[in-house]
Amino acid sequence: MTVLSDSVRLAIFASGSGTNFEAIVQSSRQGRIPRVTPVLLVCDRPGAGVLERAKKLEIPVLLAVPSRFPSKNDYEKSVLESLKDQEVHSIALAGYMRLIGPLLINAYPNRILNIHPSLLPAFPGLHAQRQALNYGVKVSGVTVHYVDIEMDHGPIIVQRAVPVLDGDTEESLSSRIREAEHAAYEEALRIHSEGRVHLVGRTIFVSKDNQT
Repeated sequence: MTVLSDSVRLAIFASGSGTNFEAIVQSSRQGRIPRVTPVLLVCDRPGAGVLERAKKLEIPVLLAVPSRFPSKNDYEKSVLESLKDQEVHSIALAGYMRLIGPLLINAYPNRILNIHPSLLPAFPGLHAQRQALNYGVKVSGVTVHYVDIEMDHGPIIVQRAVPVLDGDTEESLSSRIREAEHAAYEEALRIHSEGRVHLVGRTIFVSKDNQT
């Protein structure tokens, strides 16, 4: 368990439209996660919709394009320098379509959160909703977990179930899961920022009261 005495300065990593990015920022500004302060957007894709959202929300942006660096390690070194400059405490991956490497994981142990649109360990990787429909499950959902070196693998903080309805398409299921994502990420960031996580092996236990 990490006891936190100050606001958690959060960097949000995103590659796409930025719906989860905006939801996190609004949750902070509207007081639902009062101890979380988004201070930086890290984006790896020029032209991504999240960049316009960051501009409107007046969140500083680091546009770091991996192809402009000699290696993944050089890319992450550059990102890490910016995180240190902004005194970032924790990272939230919000539709960031790139695996985090050892450099960042070691710099932020159990301080990188990721959201995935399935009930892990079911259906990791890309197209989780399509995987769920093809498998014929009756319940899918969303998982927020800490990031480790394996893809969609780290200790689970929050999960929320979403029923799979008769006639669901990948688009309709994705839409309902997206609604659950915003609430799940808000809950996970609140638990994390309040220092209520107890990690035993890979199992997380959440204390009921703030540990401050």
